[in-house]
Amino acid sequence: MFKSVLSTATFKQSQITILGTIINGILGGAFYILMARYLGPSDFGLLIVSITTLTLIADIVDFGTNTGLVRHVSSSLKLDKEKSFKFLKLAIEFKLAVWILVLLIGFFLTPLIAKNIFNKEALITPLRLVMVGVGGALFFSFASSALQALQRYFIWSVVNIAVNLLRLFFIFILFASGGMNLFSGLALYIVMPFLGFSTALLFLPVKRILFIKNELSVAKQFFHYNFWVAVFTIIAAISARLDTFLSARLLTGFELGLYGAATQLVAVIPQLNSALGVVVAPKFASFQNDNQMITYLKKIQLLVSGFVCSGLLLIPLAVYLIPIIFGQQYTQAIIPFIILFIAMLIFLFSLPIHASIIYYFAKPKVFVWVSIGHLLIIGSLGYFLIANYGITGAAVSVLIGMVFNFLLPLTWLLLKIWKKR
Repeated sequence: MFKSVLSTATFKQSQITILGTIINGILGGAFYILMARYLGPSDFGLLIVSITTLTLIADIVDFGTNTGLVRHVSSSLKLDKEKSFKFLKLAIEFKLAVWILVLLIGFFLTPLIAKNIFNKEALITPLRLVMVGVGGALFFSFASSALQALQRYFIWSVVNIAVNLLRLFFIFILFASGGMNLFSGLALYIVMPFLGFSTALLFLPVKRILFIKNELSVAKQFFHYNFWVAVFTIIAAISARLDTFLSARLLTGFELGLYGAATQLVAVIPQLNSALGVVVAPKFASFQNDNQMITYLKKIQLLVSGFVCSGLLLIPLAVYLIPIIFGQQYTQAIIPFIILFIAMLIFLFSLPIHASIIYYFAKPKVFVWVSIGHLLIIGSLGYFLIANYGITGAAVSVLIGMVFNFLLPLTWLLLKIWKKR
C-alpha cells in the first residue's frame, strides 16, 4: 500500500506543491518572526488582529468562489473548455464587484469595529488599510484557484514563493532604513498579493477569459453550488478566527502578541493542508464512481498520516527554538503552541475526508452544520476558557473545535458509504 501511495500521480504532483509550501512556510515564518521581534508583543498583536480581519473579510465576501472555480473549471475543462473560461470570467467580475463594496462600506465602519468590537482605538487606521488589502487577497486567491483548477502546480508554487520572497526582501529594506513599524509592515503585507496576482496573469489564458461572452449563462450553476460552500465557508471563517477576535477583546495587547506568535508558528500546517488540497481537490472532482474515490481516499489518508507523524516528532525541536527565534519575552507562548500544533495536525488528518465530501459527493451543505457546531464551541466554550485561562484557554478551544471538525464529517462519510453498499 505504501509503495502504491508513493507511485501515485498525486504524490508526485504533491511533491511540487509541498516543496513550494515548505519554502513559502519558511519565508512567511521569517516575515512574522522579524515583525514579532522588531515590533514587540503589543504592536505585533495589533498586526495579527489586522491580518486576521483581512483574511476573514476576504473569505466571507468571496462567497465560495474559489471552491466553485476548482469544482467547475476542473470538471468542464476536458469536456467544454469554453465553459470553463466563462466560470473564470464570472468569478473575477464577482470578486471585483464585492471589493468595491468592501471599500465603500468598510471605510466608514472601521472606527465602530475598532472601538466597539475590539476595544482598541489604535486599530482604526490599520483596519482601513485592511479594506484595501481585501482586494489583493481576493484577486490573488482567484489566480491561485485558477492555476489549481488548470493543474499548473509548478507555476502555482513559483508565484507564491516569489511573493513571499519579495515581501521579505522589502522588509529588510525597511529595517535597514529605519522605516519599519506597524503601518509600514501591514502596508507591505497588503501590497504583495496585488503583485502576485499581476504575475500569475502571465501564466493564465487572460485573453480567452476576458473575451469570452455570455458568462452569465453559467451563473445559476456556479452560484447554486457556491451557495452552500459560501454558507459553510463564512461560518467556518468566523469560527476559525473567533479565538483571535475573542482574545483581542478579552486580553491585553501583550498577551495577544504572545498568542499571535503561537498561531503563526503553527500556520505551516494549514499551508501544507492547502498544498495537498491543490492536488487532491481536482482529483476527487474528476472521479466517476465510489470505487475510484475509496481507493484514492485510502492512499491519500495514508500519505497524510505520514505527515502527521512527522509533525509530532518535530514538536520538541520547535519548543526549543521558540525563545531563540522570537526572543525570551515569547516563552509564555510555548504551551499554547503545543496545543495549537496538535489541533492543526488533526486538521491536516481530516483533509481527505473533507475533500471527498465537498468535491466527490458535492455536498458542501454537510459543512454548514459542521461549521455551526464549531462556531458554537468556540463562541461559548472558547469565551469561557479565554476569560479564565488566557491564551492557553484559547488554544484548548481550538483543539476541541478541530476534534469536532474531524469526527462529524467522518461519521457522515462512513454512513454514506455504508448505505450505498
